[in-house]
Amino acid sequence: MSPEQWSDPDAVRRAVTMLGDDARVNAPLGALTTSRVGGPAAVAFVASSPSDLQRAAEAAAASGLEMLVVGRGSNLLVADRGFEGIALFLGDAYATIECDRANATVTAGASVALPVLARQCAAAGIGGLEWAVGVPGSVGGAVRMNAGGHGSDMASCLIDADIVDLEAGFSGKAVARAVRDVEALELGYRSSGLQNRHVVVRARLAGHQALPSTVMDQIADIVRWRREHQPGGQNSGSVFMNPPAESAGAHIDQTGLRGLRIGTAEVSRLHANFIVSDPGGTAADVVALMAEVRRRVTESTGIVLQPEVRMVGFEAAPMPS
Repeated sequence: MSPEQWSDPDAVRRAVTMLGDDARVNAPLGALTTSRVGGPAAVAFVASSPSDLQRAAEAAAASGLEMLVVGRGSNLLVADRGFEGIALFLGDAYATIECDRANATVTAGASVALPVLARQCAAAGIGGLEWAVGVPGSVGGAVRMNAGGHGSDMASCLIDADIVDLEAGFSGKAVARAVRDVEALELGYRSSGLQNRHVVVRARLAGHQALPSTVMDQIADIVRWRREHQPGGQNSGSVFMNPPAESAGAHIDQTGLRGLRIGTAEVSRLHANFIVSDPGGTAADVVALMAEVRRRVTESTGIVLQPEVRMVGFEAAPMPS
């Protein structure tokens, strides 16, 4: 497909030339997120080896295009115009899981889905990671944003992670890979010290020995709770971060905003901190609804809610802090 729809088609061509036949132009991006709204990426590339990560860094430098590392798209909202950059995905080489029941640890590649991780740990008799079954993201994305739920998060179980720093690759030198322990990652509430140039490729996590049947029962309880209390369909999960010691959803609910709709986007009637999009919906409607929810909550409570969802491809910051 042609790169002509982008503001700098020559930059797109340069990136594709350097990435070779594995690169895709005008590739689906918004459609691959859990909200399933938004446009394409100018270039998409699946990395299956360290040399692929090197190529991606060099292509970004040569083209001047921004690079976005994409996990399972559970925390991304892509603009309707798309993302004029390189969307970098990690391939199956980064989807391995190694469970060590004797030490109650698991080593997982960054592209492993968290629900898969939770279930394989349970089957191996490793408990403590049940919470991950309720988070529809990847291991790498979970490290980057310290994902969590059901009373736990990555910070509570992460031992260390392998991080590839692409910065050297931007100048044609070899990219650097290093193991960082959990303290060095500076994990906070839905945040970490990692920057855009960092790619998580592996994580090592600690649990505890447990009977597989016991862990599977706990997983079933979490899945049941989510079905009863959180919506399915097209959504990006929790839209706003919780204020300290408070609940964003409770503030939205108490402001009377369940069911509030703008165009194709609606505040979930099941959980007020979720925005559900109609099939064929737009990212513009989601952002407009987010802004209206935040405005009304601020007007009612004085609290300014901050987005948890990461917004990409927008010409200007759609939700300033």
